[in-house]
This record gives sequence, C-alpha cells and structure tokens, in this order.
Amino acid sequence: MTSGIPTPGKIIAVHLNYPSRAAQRGRTPAQPSYFLKPASSLAPTGATLERPAGTELLAFEGEIAIIIGEPARRVSPAEGWKHVASVTAADDFGLYDLRAADKGSNVRSKGGDGFTPLGPAAIPAEGIGEGDWRVRTWVNGQLVQEDTSDTLLFPFGRLVADLSQLMTLETGDVILTGTPAGSSVVLPGDVVEVEVDAPGAPGAPTTGRLVTTITQGAAEFGDFGTKPATDDLQRVEAWGSDEELAAAVAAGRASAPASTAAADAAAPADPAFELTDELRADFGRVAVATLSVALRKRGYHDIFIEGVASTHPGDRIVGRAKTLRFIPFRPDLFQSHGGGFNAQKLAFDTVAPGEVLVVEARGERGTGTVGDVLALRAQVRGAAGIVTDGGVRDFDAVAGFAIPVFSQGAHPSVLGRRHVPWEVDVTIACGGAAVQPGDVIVGDGDGVIVIPPQLVEEVLAEALEQERQDAYVAEQVASGASVDGLFPMNAEWLARYRAAQEAR
Repeated sequence: MTSGIPTPGKIIAVHLNYPSRAAQRGRTPAQPSYFLKPASSLAPTGATLERPAGTELLAFEGEIAIIIGEPARRVSPAEGWKHVASVTAADDFGLYDLRAADKGSNVRSKGGDGFTPLGPAAIPAEGIGEGDWRVRTWVNGQLVQEDTSDTLLFPFGRLVADLSQLMTLETGDVILTGTPAGSSVVLPGDVVEVEVDAPGAPGAPTTGRLVTTITQGAAEFGDFGTKPATDDLQRVEAWGSDEELAAAVAAGRASAPASTAAADAAAPADPAFELTDELRADFGRVAVATLSVALRKRGYHDIFIEGVASTHPGDRIVGRAKTLRFIPFRPDLFQSHGGGFNAQKLAFDTVAPGEVLVVEARGERGTGTVGDVLALRAQVRGAAGIVTDGGVRDFDAVAGFAIPVFSQGAHPSVLGRRHVPWEVDVTIACGGAAVQPGDVIVGDGDGVIVIPPQLVEEVLAEALEQERQDAYVAEQVASGASVDGLFPMNAEWLARYRAAQEAR
C-alpha cells in the first residue's frame, strides 16, 4: 500500500453498522454480516477512480478501517479491541449497477480496481478507546457524512471477536466497519475526501484526508458476463433516499426515474404516504428535540417553526399540514381579497380531521391571524391543531378550547391591520421553515417541527431508538451512575444497554 500501511491479507467489510444508515435502509440487523474485498481494489490517497462505461450509480461510503495487530482467534468482545493495532480511513466504493450480479457477495459491485482507497496515514490505537473515533466525508468540499464510533450497532471489539470465531485475523488484516448515513452517488469530476480522527484524544490525531477523484471509463462491458443494469429501487438506494434522488434529478446529476415512486418525492405531497394511527401514537412518544437530531443527521437544519408556543402548557400536535398564506397589507388588495369567503375562512372551513392548519404570517405578531370563531371552527372540523407565526386574537377564549394553538402570542388587532388573506394549499414559509401541504407537523413544549413525508418512517424509527437509549441513561443516572462515559454512552455502556434490551 502506501504511507506505511502494508497490503493486507484480508479486507473484510461490514454491511450495516451505523443506526443512521440502518434507518435509511429501513432495517436494523440483529447481528453483523460481512463481505470480502480483494487486495487489488486498494488505492492510495490522490488516486483516480474510473466509473465504468455504461454505469451510472457509483457510490462512495466513508468508513473507519481498523487494522489488526496481534493475530486474533476465538477472542471475546472485551478482548477484541486489544487486537487492533491502528485505525485509518477508507472509502468503500460500490456500483449499484452490478449489485444484482453476485447475489449479495459484492464481488463485482465492490471489488473493482481502486474501489477501496485506504489511508493516507494509520493512527496507533494504543491509548484511544474504541468509541473515540470520528469519520467525515466531503464531496467537492461539502461535508456529507459525519458520525462517531460510539454510536455503532456492533463495536470494533465485537466485530473482531465475531470474525475470529471462524477465521484467524492476521497481522495487517483490515476490517471496514460500516458507513453512516449520507452515502450517495458521485459523478465523473467529483472529488471525494474521507478523514478519520480521534478529536478527544491527546493531540487529536488524524489520518489526513483520503482523496479520490472520479473519472469516466471508456471500456465497455462484454457479452460474456453480467452487464450493468439499474432500476428505480437501485437508484433510490444508491442516492440515499427518494428525496436525494429527486434533488439530483432537479440538479441535472441524475436521470429521471422511470416509475412515479421517486418522481412523487419531488411533488409537494406524497399521496401514497398515510399518517396512520400507529404513526401518530409513535410520534406521541417522541420529543421534538429528539426528532430534530435525526433530521439534522440527514441535512435538515431549518425545519423548526421558530418563536411559537402553545396556548396550553403540555400540548402536543401531530398531523399533516394544510397551509394558509397571508401577504403584507395593501388597501387595494385587502379590498379585493379580504372580504367575503376569503382564503382565511376557506382554510378554516375546509381543514380535514387530523390536519394541522399552518399559517404563514411572516413572523408578524402585531395583529391577530386567528380568533375564537375560526379556532372553534377548526376544532369542530376535527383539526389536530393550528400553528401560526403571527398573533392570536381573542387569546383567552381560544385558550379555553381543546384544540392546540401554537402562535407568537396574543394581539387584539383584526387581520386587516397587517395582513391580506391570499391563498391556501401552497408551499409557505412559517417561522423560518418551509412547509408544504401534506408535510408532517409535530409540536410539543420545545416547539414545532416540519418533517417531509418521505422521511417520516426512518426518522421516527431512529428517534424511538434514541428515546429508549435516553430512558436507559436516565434510569442509570437516577440510580447513582456518573454521566462520565454514560452521557453520551460509550462502547461499554452501549453494550450494557443492548444486553438490557435483549433481556426485556
């Protein structure tokens, strides 16, 4: 290899190991599973990697690679980490176009020349815990992956122990330990960089950036083997999600899917999505703060409806958005749009059972945007709640209703002081967040958050698991445990947590 990393006898890769990635895939494995990569797939930093002719779905996967020191055979999980000599960065490239070629072995989809860049430097593991590592990936200078080893489903020591039950892990063998959420497709001309470091260790050691530049290959596949083939499912999985594929199509980086499944992701609302009673109940068990963490991991940062609070302490709302937009007051426009059965009245008179009426008032709290009569109408219609980034008129009366109302607070003025009711069922900006009709709105004492429908199941699954972990941590603290290593949980505490979950 290069930079003092010798060519390994074995390169073993883990399929799924980060909760964020498992949530994307919609499955969490009970035990680790693996595949082998050939030594001929290794490449140093600064190398170029061809996307083979006739393919479109070459994807990167930034990973932490562990390098075996003392050979390991039938060691325990507690002993496994002691057999790791050093840690480096890896990029586990794969071609989704050939994913079906070898029935899960990944021989051709992940075994091509240059498909395993490694390096540039190896960090000695001595004195650094197995939960102390971080992996980050950049594409064209933009950070697209970041996660830490203390979140792994299967810690490093467990991987070493598991593999050593059947094979001797020899000095220099490399284990690729899985990739977090954020893996996606790269195109010719893209530059991918992966870095592994231990930011909390003395000196904050780092591998440096492992750089790979993607080029376009010219050699076509012959007729004497499986040829590349894709479908919409492979496109979605390669890009990471329906939403990422739709964004890539919009940016001209991907071809439009043949079916409507991914195309629907670009539409304001996904008609196939249903906010079931089961999903509503699950949202009732998850805090907005926890959901926000799961969304941030997927690149969604501006999903809070800022500055709003409920009329009732302890209120929660869950429902799909029905939207109403106000524009700034202008006499002629208010004359033409403010009277009669205007957009405001239409929105409150047509909100469906279980929907949340979300109002764009531009953060203007100097007038009311909803009063007692319209709030009562929404309640009678079975609305799950009202959210406005403006004020509420008849505040005490509205607070007396059962329906949750989140707003900027009370103001006695009528609508025409600052607003003209303009349109319903359009994309709006409420409290700094983009809201489309059909988005899922969740609110509690911490505020209100917006979740795109295509992300609901994976975000909710990850958040429920985080809530279980948080409850376990709280139990330990209540029993007298120190927060050192517990909050957040290190590898040892995660192992105890998983054992406790299995026991239940």
